[in-house]
Amino acid sequence: MSQEKPTGIEEPVIDEEVNIALPYKVVLFNDEWHSFDDVINQIIKAVRCSYEIARGFAFEAHIKGKSVVFNGELNSCLKVSSVLEEISLHTQIVS
Repeated sequence: MSQEKPTGIEEPVIDEEVNIALPYKVVLFNDEWHSFDDVINQIIKAVRCSYEIARGFAFEAHIKGKSVVFNGELNSCLKVSSVLEEISLHTQIVS
């Protein structure tokens, strides 16, 4: 019994660039219960950014209703979101 090689079958072309780790984002939503100082301090703690950057995120959330405060891998986003939610801030992780 001889083995014949199939004809007419081509190897699939594989893209060189495959982005396996999708970028995720942590969205912080505005609320009417926390003071600006509370939100700013918690953003600094979660994202490890300067006061000015945290203030910008808090102001954007206040004006637009939400602000993307962090981009990164899912595990990092989960950590950031967890810290923000320590004081009951409302967050969402999106891709």
